[in-house]
Amino acid sequence: MVFEPLHDRVLVRPAEAEEVTKGGIIIPDTAKEKPQQGEIIEVGEGKTEDGKLIPLKLKVGDTILYGKYSGTEITFNGENLLIMRESDVFGIIH
Repeated sequence: MVFEPLHDRVLVRPAEAEEVTKGGIIIPDTAKEKPQQGEIIEVGEGKTEDGKLIPLKLKVGDTILYGKYSGTEITFNGENLLIMRESDVFGIIH
């Protein structure tokens, strides 16, 4: 199956949460912080303002930084993903 976000939404694959601290301490699942970066895997067409379509600046493959509680978590094809609006993204990591 293929998922295509609508309007100004993007589909994000969150980065994996840290499992071991820099000091070598193993972090249990209950104490792991939610990742705040991920990879764009699908983008919508863009948003419409005043009858004109404004395309998104984000593109598939971009690594992004977003808020800790941004987006809606979904499971699609057995994978945990996030759907969020382009405005929830803080920036692109190069």
